[in-house]
Amino acid sequence: MSNTSPDFQAADFLLDHYVGKTPLVRLQRLANHTKATVLAKLEGNNPAGSVKDRPAYNMIMQAEKRGQIKPGDTLIEATSGNTGIALAMVAAMRGYKMKLIMPSGSSQERKDAMRAYGAELIESENMEEARDLALQMEKDGKGLVLNQFGNPDNVEAHYLTTGPEIWQQTGGKITHFVSAMGTTGTIMGISKYLKEQNPNIQIVGLQPSEGSNIAGIRRWPTEYLPTIFDAKRVDRIMDIPQSEAEKTARQLARKEGISAGTSSGGAVWASLKIAEENPDAVIVCIICDRGDRYLSTGLFSVVDPE
Repeated sequence: MSNTSPDFQAADFLLDHYVGKTPLVRLQRLANHTKATVLAKLEGNNPAGSVKDRPAYNMIMQAEKRGQIKPGDTLIEATSGNTGIALAMVAAMRGYKMKLIMPSGSSQERKDAMRAYGAELIESENMEEARDLALQMEKDGKGLVLNQFGNPDNVEAHYLTTGPEIWQQTGGKITHFVSAMGTTGTIMGISKYLKEQNPNIQIVGLQPSEGSNIAGIRRWPTEYLPTIFDAKRVDRIMDIPQSEAEKTARQLARKEGISAGTSSGGAVWASLKIAEENPDAVIVCIICDRGDRYLSTGLFSVVDPE
């Protein structure tokens, strides 16, 4: 189909050919002490650089199909970074104005990426404040909140794409799935799909240990727990120490050649723990973004002792 065709939809083309279908690679050096197979799903290969490209696209396109929004409207979202960047990309493609509310302590690279796509960035004290402000702005008539924390289109994106990809790429041999939990859309959608294929697959969710600060993962206060979260779809929750997540992110880059952020380091750390407990396991973890979003934080400046 020619790009000049009046039926050509750039966003549809992007979804069909570039969002999703990310590679699944086996960790070699970090997992060489175990007989288990540890596989990393490289979501940083998505066009805007993270796993959040999938729900960002689906939330906007489904809202369009329902007639809730039309190009030219203003969209609002609270974000810790990756969802905001992905939404800003899709909004630019579809002709929406994008207002993003983000904790001020987020990395400069994330802020710059959002602005590069034309989004207006509003900084907040923390994610709870960002979510409250987004809802207040919608109440004041300043735009529509897509609400990734309560939007079933977030879950559906992973049920329809990420889950089937993992099942197909492992030939149905997956025994454990490991994912950080932020909005929980990733783990909810993938769990639903994988459990339908094999209810014995173990779904492992990750949250920061008490006192740890890991971008993209949260220990939500009860009143802010995402409404899309269903505890019955998670078999085990593991606490991730910030120091281990950061160290493993550095090891992932230096020993496997995979550049990723801190939450991905936490996912690999947890996967290696599970591998030690289950030597016959086939473990898949989500590498949710790329490490270049964390360069200014000093994450990769530390030299760890061997």
